[in-house]
Formats: sequence, C-alpha cells, structure tokens
Amino acid sequence: MTGALAPHPDEFLSGHVGHVGPRRAPLLRAADRVLDASLRLRGVPRALDRLAAATTARSVLALCVYRESSERADLLPQRLASERHDVELAFGAMGEARPALGAATRIARLAGGKFENLNALLESAHPRDVDWLLCLDDDVLLPSGFLDRMIGVCEQLGFAIAQPAQTLASHAAWPVTRRRARTFARRTSFVEIGPVVAFRADAVRELTPFPALRYGWGLDLHWAAIAADRGWALGVVDVLPVRHDAGAIASSYRFDDAVAETREFLSRQPFLPSTAAHRSLASYRRL
Repeated sequence: MTGALAPHPDEFLSGHVGHVGPRRAPLLRAADRVLDASLRLRGVPRALDRLAAATTARSVLALCVYRESSERADLLPQRLASERHDVELAFGAMGEARPALGAATRIARLAGGKFENLNALLESAHPRDVDWLLCLDDDVLLPSGFLDRMIGVCEQLGFAIAQPAQTLASHAAWPVTRRRARTFARRTSFVEIGPVVAFRADAVRELTPFPALRYGWGLDLHWAAIAADRGWALGVVDVLPVRHDAGAIASSYRFDDAVAETREFLSRQPFLPSTAAHRSLASYRRL
C-alpha cells in the first residue's frame, strides 16, 4: 500500500510489546534449554553441518555497528568464522574501537542513525558483488557454527532475505520471529530489520544503499512489499535461534521519534501492513 497520507501506527506497529520481564525470563530460558536439548537429540546440529558442507562456497560481507560498552560484539568475529565461505567483516564503532574488534573495525566514532551508519560501512568495504550480506546488532548472541549453517539453510530453501529466529526469552516485538518447535525454518511474509538479517545478492543489489533512516522502523515492511512484488522468498530459521535479551526494544531512544520517522517514510513507500506480517506461509520440518 502507498499514499500521500502518513499511515496510522496501527498499520506498521506489531501490536506486541515484546519485552520479557524478570518474572517470565527464567521460565522462558528454561524452555529454550529444553528446545536446545531437543535439537541435539534429534541430530539437528549434525544435519546442519552436513548441509553446510554441501553448500557452494560463497562470499559474505558482515556489517555491525557497535557501542563502546558492547561486550557481546567482541564474540561476533568468532561466531562469524567460516570453514567454507569467504567472509569479510566491516564493523563500525559509535565511539572508540573496542580492542577485541580492532581488526574488524573500519570506522570509529560513527554518529549517524542505524542505517546511515550501515551505509557508511558498505562504502568502507568497497562494495563488490557479494553473494550474501549480513547485518547484525551489537547485542545479539549467535549460536556456534552460525554462519555456515545459516547460509546452508538459506540456500537450500531459496530465501532471498532471512533471519535466525529469536529465543523465547529474547525481547522480540514480532511473534513470528520467535523460535518454533519441530520446524527447521518457515517461509514468512516478513523479516525484521534485526537483530540479524541476511540478504542474498539480488536483494543486496536492489535494497542497498539503505534509506538514510535513524531508527529504521517500517523498513522491513517496505522490504516485504518489494519481496512480494519480486517473488522473493522470505524466511525465519528456527533451528538457529539467537539471543537478543540484553536490552528492551527502544530503550536507547524515544519511541515517539521512531514512530514519527516511520510515518513519514512509509507515506512515500509501498509496505506490507503489520496485520499481514504475522503469518507463516510454510513450515519446513526437514531439509
């Protein structure tokens, strides 16, 4: 949908707070451990590694903008290491570079919004024809072997834009992005802007550089409209859940500012209404 009038927030907000409070968090973490154990008992990690080993070697560019205080960002290079693919890291620091990330940090003292900063990193990486682009938040915890397994699943299922599911105990405003039991992955009508999103080469060419947005709310709904028009498959990978539980959504900026930016942006762009973003279109129980 598109039009000159700014959309009402009900048209682009998820309708869910997504924050996991201290009372629910221990129970949900316990449920996550049960689901993790179930994956191991079913031999899913071995199946993912076999799939990864059979996947054609690709070029991958990984972008992350991090804060000086972000200790989780220090763990990302190891979890993005690959035995198969050519991986380039292009990280940016919002303050001084963290010592552990010196080799990956291209730019320090970034001062723009999220997607303005990601565009700066794209330029610093001297954009080339990469097969996959990954954009990561600095407060996400990735499972071991993440990158090779993620690329393997995305290529097997033909996803053009995809994200790993979020754990049950993560702060996630869109329920469709939370992990589901007994499925490897789902085809969806929507993939969120974070905490991790992967773009195939054709999506990279069309969607980058990103709009110069500070917060980026609603950009994923715009991607969804483009994907539907192009016939791209979007997906959530349930067997590679990531933890995104360090801080509440919109805890570092004003909610009203993000909503105002979204209304202005979506008044000029086609987008998928939020009511249609909650659907899983297909579930994959085996690969």
